[in-house]
Amino acid sequence: MELLDAARIRAVLQPGALVEALRTAFAHQDDVVVPDRGHHRVDEDRQATLLVMPAWESGRWIGVKVVAHFPHNGERGLPAIQGSYLLTDGTDGRPVAVLDGAELTRWRTAAASALAADSLAPREVGEHLLIGAGNVAAALPHCYAAVREVGLTRVWARSARRAAELVERLRQEGLAAEVAEDLREGVRRADVVSAATSSTSPLVLAQDVRPGTHVDLIGAFTPAMHEADEALITSASLFVDVEAALHEPGEIVDALERGTLTRADVRGTLSDLAARRHTGRSSSQEVTVFESVGTALEDLVAAALVWQAHSRV
Repeated sequence: MELLDAARIRAVLQPGALVEALRTAFAHQDDVVVPDRGHHRVDEDRQATLLVMPAWESGRWIGVKVVAHFPHNGERGLPAIQGSYLLTDGTDGRPVAVLDGAELTRWRTAAASALAADSLAPREVGEHLLIGAGNVAAALPHCYAAVREVGLTRVWARSARRAAELVERLRQEGLAAEVAEDLREGVRRADVVSAATSSTSPLVLAQDVRPGTHVDLIGAFTPAMHEADEALITSASLFVDVEAALHEPGEIVDALERGTLTRADVRGTLSDLAARRHTGRSSSQEVTVFESVGTALEDLVAAALVWQAHSRV
């Protein structure tokens, strides 16, 4: 059994290949068994959560991710997500590799957003606003590049220092990037808005989102978390990655409880988009929202892809 650390994952993972692997997997979602994930609050003071996420495809791969989410880790210079992924051979049960769970998570999360954007984002993306400056935000431009040509990536974060650091990092990686000094002004300018935060209060407001914008909500996975206001969730064309997104993010849970949103208002899932059961954006003026909470299917696909690429080197 091998250990694949974050550096090794970055060395062999191709964002475009991961987007396409997820497209195939979501189009044939029934081939993968994904039990409900374990969701445990392990530290109330630090608002820390432990997630246990198994998945398997019979005769191919078995995997389980164990991650801890510590939302205040940024204050200590650490990623909010920490953990590991165990990949097992599905034909005989042999452990194959342990992969860095945080690195795997950030790439599969960004790739799933890009896959959704391929159906939901406008064809021309002059500006892509990143809200948040963590590891997931840093991966988003590279995954979006697989499905759209983006003119400029702008970054807003509560910490101006961290926003500037991410902009410099993106520039060093060959991308056009700049800091967005004002959040609301940044949303008003953007063609695509991606929020990857642990916010407990709305950051993206319906009144700031102009017609034709695609909004990508990535960070919220508990009812206490909110990245968008209720007006946006109830007025836009809403898509989710999986059914769990109806029960976890605060912006959706609250709207469902108040009756301003129903299950019938959700246009489709990522599986529907990947399998072309829903074609996605229907007009140039449509505002689309993609709410994702993540699924162990994505982890399994990403881990297998990384392992296969590593094995070929």
